[in-house]
Amino acid sequence: MQATSFITPDIGAYAVAGTTTFRVWAPTAGSVEVELVDSMAQKIPLQRHGEYFQGTLPAAAGDRYWYWLDGALRRPDPASCSQPDGVHGPSQVRDLSFAWSDSRWQGIALDKYIFYELHVGTFTPEGTFDGAISRLDYLCELGITAVELMPVAQFPGKRNWGYDGTFLFAPQNSYGGPDGLKRLVDACHGRGLAVTLDVVYNHLGPEGNYLHGFGPYFTDRYRTPWGDAINFDGPGSDEVRHFFISNALYWISEFHMDALRLDAVHGIYDFSALHILQELTDTVHLHGAALGRQIHLIAESDLNDVRMINSPKSGGYGLDAQWNDDFHHALRALLTGDKAGYYGDFGKISHLATSFREGFVLSGGYSTVRKRRHGNSSAAVPPCRLVVFSQNHDQVGNRMRGERSDEHLSTRQLKLAAATVLLSPYLPLLFMGEEYAETAPFPYFVNHGDPELMESVRQGRLTEFSGFTHQGAPPDPGLESTFLSAKVFPEQRSEGGHQQIYSFYRELIRLRKECPAFAGLRRDEMQIVTCEEDLMLAVIRGAENSRVLCLFNYSGGNRICRIPLISGRLRILLDSSDSTTVGTYVTVVTRRPETFPKLPPFGVIVYSKEY
Repeated sequence: MQATSFITPDIGAYAVAGTTTFRVWAPTAGSVEVELVDSMAQKIPLQRHGEYFQGTLPAAAGDRYWYWLDGALRRPDPASCSQPDGVHGPSQVRDLSFAWSDSRWQGIALDKYIFYELHVGTFTPEGTFDGAISRLDYLCELGITAVELMPVAQFPGKRNWGYDGTFLFAPQNSYGGPDGLKRLVDACHGRGLAVTLDVVYNHLGPEGNYLHGFGPYFTDRYRTPWGDAINFDGPGSDEVRHFFISNALYWISEFHMDALRLDAVHGIYDFSALHILQELTDTVHLHGAALGRQIHLIAESDLNDVRMINSPKSGGYGLDAQWNDDFHHALRALLTGDKAGYYGDFGKISHLATSFREGFVLSGGYSTVRKRRHGNSSAAVPPCRLVVFSQNHDQVGNRMRGERSDEHLSTRQLKLAAATVLLSPYLPLLFMGEEYAETAPFPYFVNHGDPELMESVRQGRLTEFSGFTHQGAPPDPGLESTFLSAKVFPEQRSEGGHQQIYSFYRELIRLRKECPAFAGLRRDEMQIVTCEEDLMLAVIRGAENSRVLCLFNYSGGNRICRIPLISGRLRILLDSSDSTTVGTYVTVVTRRPETFPKLPPFGVIVYSKEY
């Protein structure tokens, strides 16, 4: 199967039959020339067509080129598909054909997604797309159904989280470039794994951002924490919107992505009548339908606003799902007692119970951290439209040392956190390595070539964590050793306590897939009861002719469940303490306290009852 031709690229440079068509948006330029680096540095003018310049030239796939604006400004292509020499080098003409083997792949339903978020550079010793292929069988063994790649758009240097990308159409050269990414996606589909790509449409990185010279891609009417905001609603914004929507379609068409995760959409500002998120979603869904594939858009947002996923008929933007940070905050604050920063709004068992019942905890009430009301209710939102987690790249990496949860939580607590996420009615996301309590941290790292910018980043980190001097200084983000410290080693999963955690994750995922009460992501047959004093949470979920009872003990003491939820003969499906035998039966009699379930500190027990 060859790359689809449903969407004919109308920006960038694409080789066909020995020639290449170039097209670039440059509304204020008087002239645009193409310099073919491999052809005696020959400059060939393009013809103006409205606000675009275009032409078909004798260039072949692999040729490198620059654009010259008004004969004075030399720049790479804003829609470059390949930057083999990095963000400051020339662009490269690409032949987008590829020998795909996934012609029968149609994607998977969103409610079947079990996400595994990974960073390509630290997931394997090689730190490449091809390297990642070598660990796909391991992810299948774990039970993952969807690989989520942190951003891979070309960024400066060889080391970066990916959120400083500046060439949105060019897969990172040090990861293996376009062909490497296609091989990875094809290999995933061959194993039944969907692929989600994290894309950044709220800003571009500070180094190698050459879009300013071409057109009004940015605006000073708004400001993001990361730099200039994208111009989605001002003069010239029609073509800016086209650029970003084309990018989304490009990942779906040319790289067969199954879903896009939109980074920090609260940093996307648009006050036009048709919001860019709605236009993007409508276009992507139409495109997916035309391809006969299930394509999903997932938002990261700290707004707690269901408008992101409500249908346009209900005044929403129609995205398929969004991250629910409140679930993470409620769980972590409960387990650690942390009240710093945004954890100040959480810490009670009732907060976690609310998130189980409704999704958002902050749903229009007063936030003591924000000192205002925040959010709206997600109680009517189907659970399969909210993504939950106990770890992710932000919640680990934005800590001063990038330390993981196992530094703060015991083995019992790690199991409890895993069960809370994977036995919830929501879409679960795992961050690479959490499934066996990876010991490597995930600190912030970059590889800027500009010394002044690099020093500014260092000073910024020192300032951000100036109140944590008792923990020492944050790792230097520019050192290669900081990056290398983040490399994960899944081989740990066969050792001691790591093996215990890994086996527990596998069993949780198996239960989630095979037990109808867990596989059906519904709230209408779910009951939740809490005991604030004992820090216990009881969840009943039903499907077909059976019920499951999940008992969670978030306290450090032994607890007896006195909540009269299910009685009679119950089969044990899971016991995090291994103090009972899975598959055996117990009998609970309402009026006989000695028969009530007993939970060890931070324990989880799951029972089933058939009717």
